[in-house]
Amino acid sequence: MEIIPAIDVIDGKCVRLTQGDYSQKKIYNERPLEVAKEFEDAGFRRLHLVDLDGAKAGQVKNWKVLELLAGKTGLIIDFGGGIKSPKDVEIVLNSGAALATVGSVAAKDEKEFSNWLIQFGADKFFLGADVKNEKIAVSGWQEETNIWVYDFLQKYLDKGVQQIFCTDVSKDGLLQGPAIDLYKGILEKISDVKLTASGGVANMDDVVKLAETGCAGVIIGKAIYEGRIQLNDLIKINQG
Repeated sequence: MEIIPAIDVIDGKCVRLTQGDYSQKKIYNERPLEVAKEFEDAGFRRLHLVDLDGAKAGQVKNWKVLELLAGKTGLIIDFGGGIKSPKDVEIVLNSGAALATVGSVAAKDEKEFSNWLIQFGADKFFLGADVKNEKIAVSGWQEETNIWVYDFLQKYLDKGVQQIFCTDVSKDGLLQGPAIDLYKGILEKISDVKLTASGGVANMDDVVKLAETGCAGVIIGKAIYEGRIQLNDLIKINQG
């Protein structure tokens, strides 16, 4: 299972929110490059980079942070937050991201996102499914839809998307454990899916459980920054 450490950015600084709430912001490092280099030096290959300013504004904001991290490390970076137009996708890919992370647009405008898959290639996207009660949530989790997560994922897998991750919004940032049952359900209902788990991971037991469930990867943020999980322990799972 691949471990993907996360960096969330507000005002160019490395932060974490609790359940997407901007009023519950905690700054961990004012220099994201230091954090990214620490991950790279520990042996990680991937980085999940989230532009929280962009997510709030509805357009990419922290592309210079992406450019810096992509230029100064060899990490394979997926970048999301505020990607609402083809121009945003271009900015993200041209700034050094290997993958553009998209969620809300795919849920709200199937035609638009399908056009992006054709224009840029389905292999350039990391599809994010934010889930509440097995239904897709959008717009920073403020808005619920009637779209079943299983239908949502299957639809885009059929269109060529290869990498997906899923976040149970009731778990994110709380360090109370990941949504194991949700991931089991997805893996049972959708064949040959490479599923990355996201949200709720609090300790190494959670990581082991996700690996045993069959997840191909896991995104971890807060548990690393809070010192609940050590990078040395994670890299053993990553290499194993």
